[in-house]
Amino acid sequence: MAGKGRVGRILAVLFVVSALVMGSAAYWAWERYTGFADSPLTGIEAGDTLMVERGDSFGRMLAKLREAGVREGHEREWQLLAKQLGVAGRIQAGEYALEDGITPRTLLLRMRDGRVISYRFTIVEGWNIRELRAALSRAEPLVQTIGERDDTALMAELGLPGVHPEGRFLPETYVYTRGDSDLDILRRANTALERELAQAWEARADDVPLRTAEEALILASIIEKETGIAEERPEIAGVFSRRLKLGMRLQTDPTVIYGMGSSYTGNIRRTDLQTDTPYNTYTRDGLPPTPIAMAGRAAIRAATNPLPGETLYFVAVGDDSGRHVFSRTYAEHQVAVREYVQRYRERFGPR
Repeated sequence: MAGKGRVGRILAVLFVVSALVMGSAAYWAWERYTGFADSPLTGIEAGDTLMVERGDSFGRMLAKLREAGVREGHEREWQLLAKQLGVAGRIQAGEYALEDGITPRTLLLRMRDGRVISYRFTIVEGWNIRELRAALSRAEPLVQTIGERDDTALMAELGLPGVHPEGRFLPETYVYTRGDSDLDILRRANTALERELAQAWEARADDVPLRTAEEALILASIIEKETGIAEERPEIAGVFSRRLKLGMRLQTDPTVIYGMGSSYTGNIRRTDLQTDTPYNTYTRDGLPPTPIAMAGRAAIRAATNPLPGETLYFVAVGDDSGRHVFSRTYAEHQVAVREYVQRYRERFGPR
């Protein structure tokens, strides 16, 4: 009996020792796991990113992390953390930032929620199609697909065959991710333009002297090029609307410049005003055949809701404000023009 008691005590001691060892091991494993999950990854340099392709397995993602320089192995810990966070099988494709200090937990949560790196491309109010195409060609990391194709082929690719490209893309900032293309941006910008134009045309003033939404877009593009002052747009729209109603020519320099194309060198001469082109509103009645620039929302809204009044003329003040002087009569306008010329000569010398 004494031997049996001794064996029992030994077994009890072994059980306690075993439990302590197992507890210590479990505690050590838990400490290792939590320390891994919330410790910054090492081996990352500023600007590093991780690109997860559609169809990448979890193991492939870990391999890409190592290729990116992350030194932590801990494959078992990665797997446990992914299971705890509900990430396994839910990682979304895209490009992820690996900024200094990022932890495995933060990275996996980003992948689960698809918080990928985003980029921005801004279409500037007043740009023409050449400027837009040039800016797209410099945008990174946009996939470049347009290349050397001409405007006709470009519009056909966008599903708009036969449509003139000028003014067909709404100026604003578009957010995109790696893998998007220049055509993706243009499609979104065209959709935004068509939506904005339709809404503005639906809410147009009753007496607006325009027959179609297309004419509103053409007028909006002229307004956009005439002023960068937001509060002036409705008044400039009012001047042009009254001229259209009276059968007066618009006589606006931006249309002449557009019609000159590459021959414009920064200055309009009297002979340019007298040289007829489809866009010369000094030699032709009504609106030009197409928009002359990308018109923003404010210009489109001004074209469809011009400011009532009696002014028929405007000329730049001639200072750094970019503002204009508006006149009701030609006599008043001549005075404003002489004042503009005087200010110009005082600042820059004789023309």
